[in-house]
Amino acid sequence: MMKGNLIITLNRQYGSGGKEIGAKLAKLLGIKLYDEEIPQLASEKSGIRKDYFEKVDEKPTDSFLYALAMNTFSSVNSMNPLDHTLSSDRLFNIQAEVIRNLAKQESFVLIGRCGEYILRDEPNVARLYLCAPMDKRVERVCRLYNLSEKEAIKTIRSTDKKRESYYGYYAGKDWGACSSYDLSVDTSVLGIDKTVTFIKNYLDLKNGQ
Repeated sequence: MMKGNLIITLNRQYGSGGKEIGAKLAKLLGIKLYDEEIPQLASEKSGIRKDYFEKVDEKPTDSFLYALAMNTFSSVNSMNPLDHTLSSDRLFNIQAEVIRNLAKQESFVLIGRCGEYILRDEPNVARLYLCAPMDKRVERVCRLYNLSEKEAIKTIRSTDKKRESYYGYYAGKDWGACSSYDLSVDTSVLGIDKTVTFIKNYLDLKNGQ
């Protein structure tokens, strides 16, 4: 029987249904889902505007200078880009501290944000990676966001590249490598709902239930 909080970290290829699976899994387990809430909590902790965390969230930048150069930030109301305390490394560390503190307080599902790396020293972390073939992901993205096939492919490749670079930069590992996780699942095999059930069964077996 597991003692302590259960943390499920969930990395996902874009279009694999990871966010929906995470939400349904959290509901099934009766625990919280943390995704966009992390920048808000980090903002409350640090006093730094929420949108600054959001602008660098899961993006492969190492400073606000890069973000500014890429026109990510408006020149209006932006902070001094030479202020090293606002580097993306600093923002990452603030979010990491928030995530570690949450892990001490409660069980939850965490979407992305290098959660499995940040919580690598926590004993009750299930590290999951969700993927699917490109054609299945394109189909899903087209349906959900009303995009053309060409637009969907471009969005998928761009988003995956950002997530892979972000993970590689902070975790120093291969984002899609099976060795980085406890369980990797092709969500197209069982579909969304049955994948949720499959993961729940895996967690029960892992925790001796």
